[in-house]
Amino acid sequence: MCELLAMSANVPTDICFSFTGLMQRGGNTGPHKDGWGITFYEGKGCRSFKDPEPSAHSRIAELVTDYPIKSESVICHIRQANSGAVCLENTHPFIRQMWGRNWTYAHNGQLKAFTEELPVKAHVPVGTTDSEHAFCWILDQLHYKFGAERPETETLYRFIALSARKINSLGVFNLILTDGEYLFAFCSNNIHWITRKAPFGEAKLIDAEVVVDFKQETTIDDVVTVIATQPLTNNEQWHKMVPEQWHLFYKGKTVLKGDTEQGA
Repeated sequence: MCELLAMSANVPTDICFSFTGLMQRGGNTGPHKDGWGITFYEGKGCRSFKDPEPSAHSRIAELVTDYPIKSESVICHIRQANSGAVCLENTHPFIRQMWGRNWTYAHNGQLKAFTEELPVKAHVPVGTTDSEHAFCWILDQLHYKFGAERPETETLYRFIALSARKINSLGVFNLILTDGEYLFAFCSNNIHWITRKAPFGEAKLIDAEVVVDFKQETTIDDVVTVIATQPLTNNEQWHKMVPEQWHLFYKGKTVLKGDTEQGA
């Protein structure tokens, strides 16, 4: 299956370190060779880079690695195709507009009978993946539930969690979703996260010979949370989410969460 990477931070931060490690899993240290993409937010605006080629050998990935774009919200995905052809329109992350914001989505997993179980009307997929179809279904649910006005934050994300739980019943549905302000993560079977804040230390990538001393790159007020399918470093303590647990991050901190025991 695919792998996810996301970041939520309280100050504009580059994700070059984590991105460097993840890109190696796209055709070098891992089998996820069927394309990759990344979206960076700057206020309400966002910029995306996508390539249906393996990330480990992509010249566009080299550009992103070498160019430290700073952002408070980032979503990245490397693909191992199981639904839909290997092509640009099927490459994550997917972006749609709602309530005056750009929403970015990426999914890891595989869904069965998704066209029958998740009918879409208002939001029609461009590509042919189960992932984009599920995204369009979520947007449809938001549209018909709340209409033209964005609801209060807790109401909104608890509803998204319920929608994710329904999709998860069709297979495996690890989800990362952001509007550039809040970042939502839903775990089906594999999502890990780590929050880096003062006192900062040294981190070593698993997939590349790269070490960073975050004391030299940060201030004492910085808070940066990285979410990934599998840990990217081997000398830090990552937290593993349990199945059907979800977290809502804002500026690097968890502001809301839930699981099957707590309800949506």
